[in-house]
Amino acid sequence: MIQGYTHPVVRNMKSRTLQLLIFILISAGLGSSIGSSANNVNFFSCISAGGLRNFTTPYADQEYIHIFNLAAHNLRVISAFSKPNAIVLPETKEQLAATIVCCRKASLRFTFRSGGHNLEGISYSSMSHPYVMIDLLRLNKVAVDLATKAAWVEGGATLGEVYYAVGTSSNSLGFTAGFCPAVGSGGHIGGGGFGFMSRKYGLASDNVVDAILIDANGKFLDRKSMGEDVFWAIRGGGAGSWGAVYSWKITLVDVPETVTVLQLTRNGSSRDAAKLLNKWQWVAPDLEDEFTLMVSVTANSGTSVVTNYKGLYLGPQSSAIASINRVYPELEVVEGECKEMKWVESNVYLADFTKSFTVDALKDRFAASDQKIYFKWKGDYVKKRISVEGIEGMLELLIEEPHGEFQLVPFGGMMARTSSDATPYPHREGNLYSIGYLATWNEHENVRSNAYLNWIHRVYKYMTPHVSMGPRTAYVNEMDLDFGEMDWGNLTISADEQVELGRVWGEKYFLRNYDRLVRAKTAVDPHNVFRHQQSIPPRQDQGLCTDEVRFH
Repeated sequence: MIQGYTHPVVRNMKSRTLQLLIFILISAGLGSSIGSSANNVNFFSCISAGGLRNFTTPYADQEYIHIFNLAAHNLRVISAFSKPNAIVLPETKEQLAATIVCCRKASLRFTFRSGGHNLEGISYSSMSHPYVMIDLLRLNKVAVDLATKAAWVEGGATLGEVYYAVGTSSNSLGFTAGFCPAVGSGGHIGGGGFGFMSRKYGLASDNVVDAILIDANGKFLDRKSMGEDVFWAIRGGGAGSWGAVYSWKITLVDVPETVTVLQLTRNGSSRDAAKLLNKWQWVAPDLEDEFTLMVSVTANSGTSVVTNYKGLYLGPQSSAIASINRVYPELEVVEGECKEMKWVESNVYLADFTKSFTVDALKDRFAASDQKIYFKWKGDYVKKRISVEGIEGMLELLIEEPHGEFQLVPFGGMMARTSSDATPYPHREGNLYSIGYLATWNEHENVRSNAYLNWIHRVYKYMTPHVSMGPRTAYVNEMDLDFGEMDWGNLTISADEQVELGRVWGEKYFLRNYDRLVRAKTAVDPHNVFRHQQSIPPRQDQGLCTDEVRFH
């Protein structure tokens, strides 16, 4: 088992029984403010009967607060919505299935939390109603099979834990997934998952060959028993609509024993930065598949713009420098800005870990510079290169807000050679790069939260003529509730009407794949047990449903 967080959540039976009694007595007294006491009794009786003791409630005080806050990354969400009635940490697939069944029996809504990195916080928040949070923290095993070049990954494992397990098993194998090691594999793979090797090997979800899905009845489904339509849907169709993915079977990819990483910073005026970024958008999507060069952009005081480049080249340093300086001489890359290392080490180096720079840090989901802050993110895809003047206008907006940042990730390579319907993730050929807009602020600055939100909406509006259109597309793993939310409690809306309402954001995320996702949803979860504000709706009328699930 990959070592991860070892907080002593499991106490003895006596302390858990006392906690239950306190919780039930207080919730009965508070009534609807904390939820139905009958529901609470039914839920805790159910999980206790099944021998599940790995949970905490608000009346465990510091334990509950600590566990909740461990992976609640967006303070903007925490401050706005209610906290769960209980947090359950299953340790086996049977406990995970039992928790789902017990929630349904007690008519309690529930969420899943894998790594807690959903940008809108839907894995640890609720718009209304009492709910249970099922935290997959302890379902983090990664089993590597070198003979078949594959691995089974539990849904609570972070990408860092996956990278560590693979990279310490072999110097010549890796896995193509995201940039941040602290992100949970459950939501990341469920929505696609691109990173430094996607131009060579595609998305994380492109490299899934089997999975274990738990349905609304607690039944375990593998690829064969769930069927190809549902298996297609769970690999990029967004987590939270289909069931609980207990584990993924992933294909490992070949990597050289030595790779090259690049980290460099360039400062200049908005005009200078615009010229550099203009050249980047001509170069980065057309580099050899082995080379990915992303860039983030921030602003200093006055008119200074800072461009920070990070890159991974699957080969030696000499080839990396020769390649980039041949096509991008304006960047003037020198040897001191590149380092050779093992692939597993590159995941530490490029993540900017603050606590440790050793490979062991990949096992610690809290080691990365992943501070809990208030933030809002919006994203786009760019299909036609933006003019220098257009980029300069974008940077002028950035200079206005020192709390802002832009992130540009190149596509091309395997991303462009994979068909748009191979998986639900459709943003393939014709997409040059993705661009994200980020505004962050701390608690002291939260009094100005509306100003930061207004700024990011101004940026999004400004970018309208420069990005994809018809529809303006987005990445489901960069969920944006500004697109709209489904009111599942409105029983006057038919299932067909829900499908059309969901199309507003569903086609932004999935384009023409949306209707196939609706069919898969109807097949695997016809009563819409697994749902959140932007989940895929089933086609037929599901009637009154009191369960709800959110996942990332």
